[in-house]
Amino acid sequence: MIAFLSGRVAALAPTTAVIEVGGVGMAVQCAPATLAALRLDEQARLATSLVVREDSLTLYGFADDDERQVFELLQTASGVGPRLAQAMLAVHSPDALRTAVATGDEKALTAVPGIGKKGAQKLLLELKDRLGAPLSTGAAVRSAAVASGPAPWSDQLLSALVGLGYQSREAEEAVVQVTPQAEAALAEGAQPPVPQLLRAALQSLNRTR
Repeated sequence: MIAFLSGRVAALAPTTAVIEVGGVGMAVQCAPATLAALRLDEQARLATSLVVREDSLTLYGFADDDERQVFELLQTASGVGPRLAQAMLAVHSPDALRTAVATGDEKALTAVPGIGKKGAQKLLLELKDRLGAPLSTGAAVRSAAVASGPAPWSDQLLSALVGLGYQSREAEEAVVQVTPQAEAALAEGAQPPVPQLLRAALQSLNRTR
């Protein structure tokens, strides 16, 4: 198993980062929050999980070991593959997922594309004794690999939503919904927080469905 990758960020795409390790470019599937923290041509360290299929070997990358562990635990539930597990971590932090499962919060799980009410109920039952208690009472802090020149926040957000299965028109409307939050951050001289904007966009999409 490849536990982590450490090297130069050679390329970034809407769902993938390429990390150069010993002269070899390793393509790693990452959630939007993880990709947003990376910078081209700078060093990064990603915790990884290798998913083996008959016709493919796919590396999934994470900001830290806790996120990777939750990714792997989620897949022990029936019907949860790597893509759905990654989508769950794109919408919620590991601690937010632990809290949702511990409190039986169906609404939090149905905010994830691909999970309906019945699926959420089933997941709550199956994961109750697997994820464990939240590690902190506040929002989980993601320690992401550091990296320059990410795409504009709106492009990152749009690509992330399309990558999660939303139609382009839906994604564009969600970006419009969270634009005031992004503009407020820019007015304060800060970069728009793409992970938080993504969660807000997903919540707006969930309300309209």
